[in-house]
Amino acid sequence: MATMIELKNVSYTYPEAETPALQDLSLTIDAGEWVAVIGHNGSGKSTLAKLLNYLLQPSAGEIRINGILAEPVNVWTIRDLVGMVFQNPDNQFVGATVADDVAFGLENRGIARDVMQQKVEQALRRVHMWKFAAREPARLSGGQKQRVAIASALVLAPQVLILDEATSMLDPKGRREMVQLVRELKQELGSALTVISITHDIEEAASANRVIVINDGSLIETGVPSVVFSDAKRLQSFGLDVPFAEQLKAKLAAKGVDVPDDYQTTEGMVNWIWQSISPK
Repeated sequence: MATMIELKNVSYTYPEAETPALQDLSLTIDAGEWVAVIGHNGSGKSTLAKLLNYLLQPSAGEIRINGILAEPVNVWTIRDLVGMVFQNPDNQFVGATVADDVAFGLENRGIARDVMQQKVEQALRRVHMWKFAAREPARLSGGQKQRVAIASALVLAPQVLILDEATSMLDPKGRREMVQLVRELKQELGSALTVISITHDIEEAASANRVIVINDGSLIETGVPSVVFSDAKRLQSFGLDVPFAEQLKAKLAAKGVDVPDDYQTTEGMVNWIWQSISPK
């Protein structure tokens, strides 16, 4: 699999700060991966997201997106490659209607109107928001707003989509729907879209292909969710939660119940419990 993102010894220190927000960070992300980046507040997650989109420039080290060095001469190329969806979608809306908002980036690039209309419809259909094309963004629910924000990023055909705490302002139902939408996008677009979820939501992180743990600006661990989330005590030492299914396993084990040894999703635990209590 081709490398989409490469960081080599990247550090970043905010002006006036005494310590770096990120320190000597090196990692690679392959094209088509869905990677979740987790860490406590202030760990450097959002700083990493802004560096990848060139909203910030590294204090040291280098970043390459699809082989292109992130430096001033390449800033607009990098931002075309990397789309971002932020925590509060209201801060991203610029159009009077949903369709206008999704079309904004295309208008800035001088795309012909007929082509633009086709691309807007395609992007909104991908996120199940086409029927809301004429609606004012302010009148949408939180989950619908985030879908429009994702469509506004997707319409520009980025190779990387960064969700920077995009589910943090949603209710549990909205978060589940957002995770399902990402699954659908990954299934449809495959290796053409690399997704990076910057998140506090452990259930969202558990849905990714790989989890990256950052603590106080340093890379602590990277691996598949089943490995990263299997060591609950270590994660909790970094101020992180573990998925509900793993918490449940621990509580059942403490009561003497013989629980599965391998990592379980919530759905997996539900199935295991159902099979355990069902008559043989």
